[in-house]
Amino acid sequence: MGFVAAVGALAPFPFYYWLWTHPQSWVEMCGKGRDPSKVMAHVSHLLKLVQLLSLFSVSHNLSWPPPLYFWPLFAFGQFLNFRVYQLLGESGTYYGVRFGKSIPWVTEFPFGVIRDPQYVGSIMSLLACLSWAPFQYILLWSLGYVFMIHLESNEDPATRAKPIS
Repeated sequence: MGFVAAVGALAPFPFYYWLWTHPQSWVEMCGKGRDPSKVMAHVSHLLKLVQLLSLFSVSHNLSWPPPLYFWPLFAFGQFLNFRVYQLLGESGTYYGVRFGKSIPWVTEFPFGVIRDPQYVGSIMSLLACLSWAPFQYILLWSLGYVFMIHLESNEDPATRAKPIS
């Protein structure tokens, strides 16, 4: 199950890479009248389920209550994720700017304080689960986020998609 779980943990990242580097292809594939950010959100939720099932398949010692470090890591990590979504909305969270949408610049917390707060929050939430899941799978999944942080830090506005009219 190890190899399958590793592939599952990495499942979304090729998709995110493709969307980030080829946004026009995605916009065209979604077609006129379909919001590419909304479609991306649906696919991303399915891929997140694959990740969670993969991690669960290699988990051990699913005892309750979790260790004390779980609570602050998981709570703050999820707070960051929800706050990013609250501030950016679906289009801002799911590459709307790459798909040619105008997304306002946000400076409210956690932006301006924590770089890449959604990815930081996701990594914190994963680290919270170390008592249940093997380190190598948590590390692999986290490295996927680190890769995306690096990829997204070098955005070229000239490569953004043009909306289909």
